[in-house]
Amino acid sequence: MSPTRRLVLSRSAALVGAASSGLLLPQLARAQGAKVRVGFMLPYTGTFAQLGVAIENGVRMAIAEQGGKLGGREIEWFKVDDESEPAKGIENANKLVQRDKVDVLIGTVHSGVQMGIQKVARDSGVLTLIPNAGVHAATRALCAPNVFRASFTNSQPTLALGQAMVAKGHKRAVWITWKYAAGDEAYEGFKDSYTKAGGTIVKELGLPFPNVEFQALLTEIASLKPDAVACFFAGGGAAKFIRDYAAAGLKDKIPLYGSGFLTEGVLDAAGPAADGIITTMHYSDSLDTPRNKQFRLDYVKMFRSQPDVYAVQGYDTGLLLAQGAKAVNGDLTGNKPALYKALESATIDSPRGKWTMSKAHNPVQDIYLRRVENKENKVIGIAAKALSDSGAGCKMG
Repeated sequence: MSPTRRLVLSRSAALVGAASSGLLLPQLARAQGAKVRVGFMLPYTGTFAQLGVAIENGVRMAIAEQGGKLGGREIEWFKVDDESEPAKGIENANKLVQRDKVDVLIGTVHSGVQMGIQKVARDSGVLTLIPNAGVHAATRALCAPNVFRASFTNSQPTLALGQAMVAKGHKRAVWITWKYAAGDEAYEGFKDSYTKAGGTIVKELGLPFPNVEFQALLTEIASLKPDAVACFFAGGGAAKFIRDYAAAGLKDKIPLYGSGFLTEGVLDAAGPAADGIITTMHYSDSLDTPRNKQFRLDYVKMFRSQPDVYAVQGYDTGLLLAQGAKAVNGDLTGNKPALYKALESATIDSPRGKWTMSKAHNPVQDIYLRRVENKENKVIGIAAKALSDSGAGCKMG
């Protein structure tokens, strides 16, 4: 007999003995009244620190609106700074799962770190909610019954971009990005949507992440004379690309398009150079709906800062968790089939608009067409209704 099987049998015997002597009843009662252990694995230092804080704020706000409990149970919170360091992904996830014994792990921002979390989630079976990282594998080839995403896949925003560009008459485009997973996956969405709409990609340009020496590539774009440029950049690098694009004299000659992350949180840094840029994204600060206005008002009251897309994704993660917890009275480990069914069938009434969960556990959501005007991403239309990621290669089981 294997040691593992022997251990299981001896534990079972002990439980039977305990039950017959009445010892198990207090243990069960204690389990039913136990606090829900919620673990955050997010970046709290480094480049993405603000994103981690916004996500945590959003989660806490959503749960506060539900009375500060999950399925009627008190909550115990745990936090690990993942430092946006992929090499520490597995180790950090295990701190929450093995050391802190969390019932749910919420993480993370960086796609490379998410791959570490994904391994631990698949190995341990712990409920895992992804509030940002768009890496395809998490809801494609490496999908799992216990992993749900409340954000996007890297190709989802750009999957809505091609049709919008061709509709504007831009039939020859250059694509430019950092050469890393997020950039490659964003390109997949753009290539698919743009070529299907009848566009031709003249050239695909790239540079190593996080390099921001764009000059040589901008010179090449000028010589190629495309109808438009489409791109994927984010953060400080995006702000510099926008400024450099304008400084190279391209802003008024060749329209610039991108995945919405190009203009998220960087409009102050980019300045007037960003005016007129068109992006596709599953949210906009300026979304003119009562739901979004109320959310923004409540967030400012609670945190004294303006919410962004990361805060919304955190908030929706909290709403999703609350729905799942309600279905199982806060017991996230005792009845997993009922928990997963509740999460899979959830409709989230989000500031971004209502969304549902795909079979591969990724949001099915509207993608908005936005144009930068006076340091704001103004919604000018819906680029795609109820857009779903392909979920290619996902086999639940």
